[in-house]
Amino acid sequence: MAELASLKLENKPWPGGTHSLHYHYLALSEPGPSLPEFLAVGYVDDQPFIRYDSRTGRAELRAAWMAPVDTQYWETETQKQKAWEKVQQVEMWTVMGYHNQSSGTHTAQRMFGCEVQEDGSSSSFWQFGFDGQDHLSLDVETLSWVSAEPVAVRTKRWWETERCYAEYDKAYLEGLCLTSLHRYLELGSQSLTRKEPPMVHITKHMTQDGTTLRCWALGFYPQDISLNWWLDGEELTLETEHVETRPSGDGTYQTWVAVQVPAGKEAWYSCHVRHPGLNHTLTVAWESPSNSGLIAMAISTVLITIMLIAVTVIWSKRCLQAWNKKSYVQTPVLHRHSQQPSSLHLRKSWTTPQTPHRSERWQDRMEATPPREDVMYLCQKVFVRSSYIVVRGRGGHRSKFISPVALRGAAILSREES
Repeated sequence: MAELASLKLENKPWPGGTHSLHYHYLALSEPGPSLPEFLAVGYVDDQPFIRYDSRTGRAELRAAWMAPVDTQYWETETQKQKAWEKVQQVEMWTVMGYHNQSSGTHTAQRMFGCEVQEDGSSSSFWQFGFDGQDHLSLDVETLSWVSAEPVAVRTKRWWETERCYAEYDKAYLEGLCLTSLHRYLELGSQSLTRKEPPMVHITKHMTQDGTTLRCWALGFYPQDISLNWWLDGEELTLETEHVETRPSGDGTYQTWVAVQVPAGKEAWYSCHVRHPGLNHTLTVAWESPSNSGLIAMAISTVLITIMLIAVTVIWSKRCLQAWNKKSYVQTPVLHRHSQQPSSLHLRKSWTTPQTPHRSERWQDRMEATPPREDVMYLCQKVFVRSSYIVVRGRGGHRSKFISPVALRGAAILSREES
């Protein structure tokens, strides 16, 4: 704390709103590759700002506003958390013995901190847990430990033999904790005292019990917020379901409140939201989806269909033009009685004739009948299935041709049949 006090801060008064400083410690009896033996995280207003991991053995910053703090602060925090690591391990194995456990995976948690309310009053807490269950808590007024389960009585007697434990904890919570919180708020004032209003919307859910309206508040900071459902000018308290305000993971918070409503009466209910980031009470009512979305979807479908038709026509024309520009060379006709196949084959020629004039032989070439596969080769890559026709070929074979070239292909096949 001396390192914090040495910083040249402005000694501003307490900022408005509720602010807190909490520490969470966790010890594991059997750590794994991704689980440390001891982990400590410090939070200001539920925003992590410091972290200690036994695998690295160093205290590290978790908030950009802690960057101005010098290396001595981090060295002091590292040594302090290493001491707490040893204490937490001893306490965990001792409580494991109280439960007749000498092996297996077990955890010991310690949470403590202080909080300042908007009216300037303060409160604090100090709790110890085992395997995710409450074990002991400190009563600051009486300096006594309160057991939460029968086995915890043995831990209570152990800790009460050293009254200095409770005295030290109370002195920290009511003194150094509040002072540290004030200094941290000064250090991170731009981030910790900012105000971001909530984004509010209502969703409708159909359940077995009827219709439920849920009022969502998202992306707000600080976490203090009030959400209530109203009906006919009266606030609904018993009929509503609340959830705790939760971190969103991006430095903001989220929450919701729900109410069951009769079917068809959704518009009668309204959600009232109050937050420091709002200049007034925000009132939001349920609005049924309009038909504009369906209309927009129908228009989009029509436009896409028109575009597909246009593309099909354009590529059909290009395919026809490409066909007209190609020349074909007829291979020699083999003698019927030769041992070679007797079918007629046509070979594609992608070059223009050498003679500039149209001789009779050239005209014969142009009128030569191309095979069916050549028609398919030119067009099969650019058209959709819906734009072909089926014609019957030689030997009852059915061939698919893409229009408009399919029309020409059908004529070609009819000549071949004849």
